[in-house]
Amino acid sequence: MKRTPLYQVHKSLNAKFTEFGGWEMPLQYSSIVKEHLAVRATVGLFDLSHMGEFEVRGEGASALVQKLSTNDVGRLTDGRVLYTLFCNETGGIVDDLLIYRHADNHYMLVVNAANIEKDFAWVETHNNTGAEIKDVSEHTALIALQGPKAIDILNPFVPKRDVSEISFFRFAVDEVAGIPTTISRTGYTGETGFELYVNANSAEGLWNALYPAVMEADGQPVGLGARDTLRLEAGLRLYGMDMNDDTNPYEVGLSKFVKSKNRQFIGKNALLKEKKKGIAKQMVGFQMLDRAVARAGYVVYQDGEQVGSVTSGAPSPSLKYAIGFATVSSQAIPDDGEIDIEIRGRMHPAKIVTAPFI
Repeated sequence: MKRTPLYQVHKSLNAKFTEFGGWEMPLQYSSIVKEHLAVRATVGLFDLSHMGEFEVRGEGASALVQKLSTNDVGRLTDGRVLYTLFCNETGGIVDDLLIYRHADNHYMLVVNAANIEKDFAWVETHNNTGAEIKDVSEHTALIALQGPKAIDILNPFVPKRDVSEISFFRFAVDEVAGIPTTISRTGYTGETGFELYVNANSAEGLWNALYPAVMEADGQPVGLGARDTLRLEAGLRLYGMDMNDDTNPYEVGLSKFVKSKNRQFIGKNALLKEKKKGIAKQMVGFQMLDRAVARAGYVVYQDGEQVGSVTSGAPSPSLKYAIGFATVSSQAIPDDGEIDIEIRGRMHPAKIVTAPFI
């Protein structure tokens, strides 16, 4: 398995490791609940260096990313970030990603760890604009600082600016603790937070600079376990669980990231046909009404009839009950919002709720 530049740091913190997308990553350091609640109350420090980064440069850069993206990259100005999807010709989701615009001829794409090779091949295959594409994932580390105290903790390390002035889905290139850093603010946990992109050789120095301040603020290093429960509470989909190459954006509740007016992109025609035909299934959020936890793959019923299945599910440390996403038949959404989920041969009640859950 691959390891991030911070692997030895995690070992020194007695992290429990897990495999994720071909990477050996920290699952937790203390406990998932403790780490999760620290992010909600104070701050958490994350190693996300398993994520993939591509540089797209040159005169054809803008045309290439616009052609690949369901969202309208033309709306971006320098220093802004866009959440978007890559779709295939049938409208299936190749990946969800972030696009950073440094300039009209320079973009950074941040893709999911398990899809780095697939996504890079996808971008290369469709590059007929003359853009220069480079996979810089190996040379890039990503450390995230998330939680209500993130601004106060980060500011002393960035003497040239007030980081609170970096607004949501924007970024700045500066120095953090003297280390050249791309500082962005996309907040995938549902909290105030920053993502810090640095050269892989600088990762340990940046982590070691931030870690004492995080611990002094009653924060925690945070593993993939709490990262998953945090994103679920925030109502964010996870590629490979809630969406894949066989699901389209309409089915998973991401239609607002499909901008088809006056522009062309891969998958547009298929998506327009699907929309016109009517979406046969849709993603809903649910909360369990008893103490059971519904996990991915569990079957959803309405009035005794199978209508769908769970894609993501976990106990919510903040809410004290289990939540999740399920894909169900569009015709099967009950007026009262009540469903049943089969868990180990028994039916458990749940109700449909609107995400985000917090």
